[in-house]
Amino acid sequence: MKRVRQQFADTMLELGQQDEKLVVMVGDISHGILQPFAKACPNRYYNTGILEPTLMSMAAGLAKSGLFPVLHTITPFLIERSFEQLKLDFCYQKLHGNIVTVGSAFDYASLGCTHHCYGDFALLKTLEGMQITYPATAQEFDSLFKQTYRNESPTYFRIPERSHAVELSDIRFGKGVRLTDGNNMSLIVTGPQLANAISAMALSEFRIELIYIHTIRPLDEELIRASIAKTKRVIVLEEHMRSGGLGDDVLRITRDIDSVQFASMSIPDKFVRDYGTYDDHCKALGFTPDNIAIIAEGLCKK
Repeated sequence: MKRVRQQFADTMLELGQQDEKLVVMVGDISHGILQPFAKACPNRYYNTGILEPTLMSMAAGLAKSGLFPVLHTITPFLIERSFEQLKLDFCYQKLHGNIVTVGSAFDYASLGCTHHCYGDFALLKTLEGMQITYPATAQEFDSLFKQTYRNESPTYFRIPERSHAVELSDIRFGKGVRLTDGNNMSLIVTGPQLANAISAMALSEFRIELIYIHTIRPLDEELIRASIAKTKRVIVLEEHMRSGGLGDDVLRITRDIDSVQFASMSIPDKFVRDYGTYDDHCKALGFTPDNIAIIAEGLCKK
């Protein structure tokens, strides 16, 4: 299955040849896969080097002039290191733009915490007008980017290395997807953990309603509320810190529904300090089908 990162490059090439206002700017990364775009659109591909705050401010200038910039590098360098520029140059000025990052939460597991970013959703939710997506297949990225890249808001695309490999028939920005119907429990998942969620459901005897969320903001509150109002039990599974993630949103929008049993499967509010592989981190954090099934069984029996 095509990597989401490769689809990013392919989508840029396709749109770049159609839209003369699309500009791709990188922070010294992905040069190989972006060479077709660079050759086809030589005056619209820029590498600023390892100067991420400068990259953010330059892109805001391009947006101000009417172009549609795409900013790309590793997540912590573009979101955390350049947060002030994103806040003031883009959001305060109400400019549009597209931030496409790689590394997701802890994809760069072997490089340690300097390359981790599991608080990005929480940070970005503090910014007025910010849109947040988490496309975990090539298909999702291509569809979500084409739907949003020319709108009037800054949009974040968190690209994971691992894909959940589920083909979705209807991908609409701002709308979640109900993959299964059930009345015992709602399992709400975002990102590549959808694959583990599906495997976990095969281990459970209960009827679980599986909700997949690819757009974090604006969130499909109607779908989430309807599911939880029916089941009264919910697990939120996400590769994000517990504070400020999708789980917090779910609690907020369902706080008036009586007698809801809630469980969060997320990253604790601390650094993931160990080195290793992505799979090592998932196992240590409990992101496995067996553990998801155990938590679901316990919640359904309450």
